[in-house]
Amino acid sequence: MKKQLLFSAITAGLICSVNVQAAEDLSTMFSEGKTSGQVRMFYVDREYQGSSGTNNQRNSMAVGGHLKFETADYNGLNFATAVYTTNDINLFDYSDNASEDSLKKDPTLLGPDGSYSILGEAYVGYKRGNTSFKYGRMSFDSAMMGGDDARMLKNLFQGYVLTNKDITNVNIQLAHITKFAQGTFGNVYGAGGILGATSGYSAHDATSQVGSFKNMGEYAVGKNTNGVTSLMATYKNGNFKAKIGDDYAHDLYNTIYADASISWTCLFSDKVKPFFAAQAIKQNSVGDKLMKDSGLGGNGEIDSSYWAGKFGAKAGGFTGYVAYSTTGKNSATDSSYKNAIITQFGGMPAFTQGMVTRHQFLAGTDTTKFGASYSFKEMGTNASLAGYYASFDMDANSGYGGTRTATEAGFDAIYYPASVKNLQLRFRGNFPRDFAGSDATTTTGWNEYRLIANYNF
Repeated sequence: MKKQLLFSAITAGLICSVNVQAAEDLSTMFSEGKTSGQVRMFYVDREYQGSSGTNNQRNSMAVGGHLKFETADYNGLNFATAVYTTNDINLFDYSDNASEDSLKKDPTLLGPDGSYSILGEAYVGYKRGNTSFKYGRMSFDSAMMGGDDARMLKNLFQGYVLTNKDITNVNIQLAHITKFAQGTFGNVYGAGGILGATSGYSAHDATSQVGSFKNMGEYAVGKNTNGVTSLMATYKNGNFKAKIGDDYAHDLYNTIYADASISWTCLFSDKVKPFFAAQAIKQNSVGDKLMKDSGLGGNGEIDSSYWAGKFGAKAGGFTGYVAYSTTGKNSATDSSYKNAIITQFGGMPAFTQGMVTRHQFLAGTDTTKFGASYSFKEMGTNASLAGYYASFDMDANSGYGGTRTATEAGFDAIYYPASVKNLQLRFRGNFPRDFAGSDATTTTGWNEYRLIANYNF
């Protein structure tokens, strides 16, 4: 509560410092404002395979996007609002039986009741010198929170955000987030569980809360909290970058994040530029330790860590890398989340995540990922092609299935047609194996393809 009062005081102070003539020029602020947005079409098709779960094929298609209006600044003050929408395109012959439809229609493009629209952004902003402030509904990213824009609509946030760039090469962000509106991708996690809680979403309900601004604690575990207080600093100087952040989820957990990366020119060829990056996450339960009320059992205790490294090289349009990560192991009596990295508000910064498989944050998981990409820009075509393979060596006490090695291969092709400015065409695929399974004989995997068109204006 004290932090919310502090941010409210900052808001009042900043707005009161604006020249009173702003009211006289309100019409100018709006007449000189700008409209922007995106139109998105998304088709997804997933064919399951394996002995565990439902052997079926499901798909879905939707059209939507967002439309945003932002006023011009006057003495640093501005306002903005944006509407987000996703609309079901029923191209396929689904049955009239709701339970059968739930097995055939992919849920990740829509809300709990199908199509929906949401006032996703509505904020007041103020800028003075190198300091900016926003209050209201907005897009937001921190070390462990984010939009996770993997399907039709991304996650959105409500709160206070203060940024400052007074220090050369340093960007500081201080925020207090009070509400979270889950986007459509999290719908795939259904009732949540430990998989949802380590993949960016709710531990108790990742379906019915889609498209609604919820108290952070209510969304995560079903209990109201005072939200998440976040501090993040980024530094960039030449070929060196670093980030450190602390996201304090009141009465849930505190997460400290750090990463750093550096690139250099190869001694044997100036056309080759190797790079190395390291990443660390430390998480501990705090306050009332409300993870105990999430439906996952346990006493709410979290004492977890994640370490990762990434090494690769770039030569012309080609980039290749290998990454490795590890998390601490649970004992047989620990709750599933004791040594897991819990991320419930869209944050997914891991070097080793797959396109869909995010098992790297489960307790006792060693993950290796190989990736490569090629940009065709030097050949005169604005297009790129990427591929990867990730392997997740999972411990028996992870809380998600039995001991096994889950894998995922995938590709991502992107093309910007020269004939249509601001149009992006994208074709993606992922092929997990042994994604879920209680033992060596029960496994679940799938082949999934996505066709996406984005038009920005």
